[in-house]
Amino acid sequence: MPRVATVAEAVGSDITHVINNALQTEAFGTGSLVLSNFLEHDLPLAVSEYTLQLIVDAGARLDEAVGTQFEHQLRERVKVSYPAIDTSIYLNVEKQQRRLEETLAARGLSRDGYLLFLSRLARAKGVDDLILAYRASRSYGEKQLVICGDGPDSSRLQELAAGDPNIRFFRDVGDDEKTFLMHGCAMFCLPSKPRPEFTETFGIAVAEKMLAGGLGPVITTHTGGIPEATGDRCLYHEPGDVSDLTRAINEAVAMSLKQRQQLSEAAREYAMRFDRQQVLSNMFHMLGSNPAQKVSAQ
Repeated sequence: MPRVATVAEAVGSDITHVINNALQTEAFGTGSLVLSNFLEHDLPLAVSEYTLQLIVDAGARLDEAVGTQFEHQLRERVKVSYPAIDTSIYLNVEKQQRRLEETLAARGLSRDGYLLFLSRLARAKGVDDLILAYRASRSYGEKQLVICGDGPDSSRLQELAAGDPNIRFFRDVGDDEKTFLMHGCAMFCLPSKPRPEFTETFGIAVAEKMLAGGLGPVITTHTGGIPEATGDRCLYHEPGDVSDLTRAINEAVAMSLKQRQQLSEAAREYAMRFDRQQVLSNMFHMLGSNPAQKVSAQ
């Protein structure tokens, strides 16, 4: 009979927000309960090294407040397991050239004719910086800026765009369509910046774009866990720095075809480490078991 093992995965904010609230309200029991439940699993996981450090720091703050011993336990037991991605969905885009062209045409787009942002529309994502940087860049008027997603900052961003015909918003992009949009873009921009309410703990959209291939480089920041998703196979700019983001966009425009191809190939090769089969294999290795073991994910 196979042994059952339980796995708990934390993205960071799901634990740290509870701890922060517990410390602010002195509801220390709630904080202790969350960390105790997390550590009860056979394999407690964090989605990035950055997330692991957030959790450890939260445990240390709780220890300091009430004399518990969570920091040491968290350092010893919590492992890093990056998000598992079905890479076949992204790798198959190149084999569907006709569908790619049809998908882009249906949106009024052409291959290599647009900059792409695809994520939640929230202040921490830096879309306002992207709009301003794009307008100051060499791409403005030559390529469109396509902003895909929805969220609490949607109305403000559309007001900032002020009906600019070069900037388009798509709120209804599904999981299937996004792979084609990622593949066909001239560059993929995630100008995320740290804010009190949210900091990127991994940056899965970046990894997905890297897997989708195409000639468009990723432009992003060193915020939170993003560098763990990119492996530095991208162009960076300082978070919140519009001028530096404009520089990065112009740098992408100036890249030769060979440079773009090389960066795209390197990015995809790196992102293959997030393939779900490899992630699962690593998880079994951390459990010290074989694939026949039954695992219950929490």
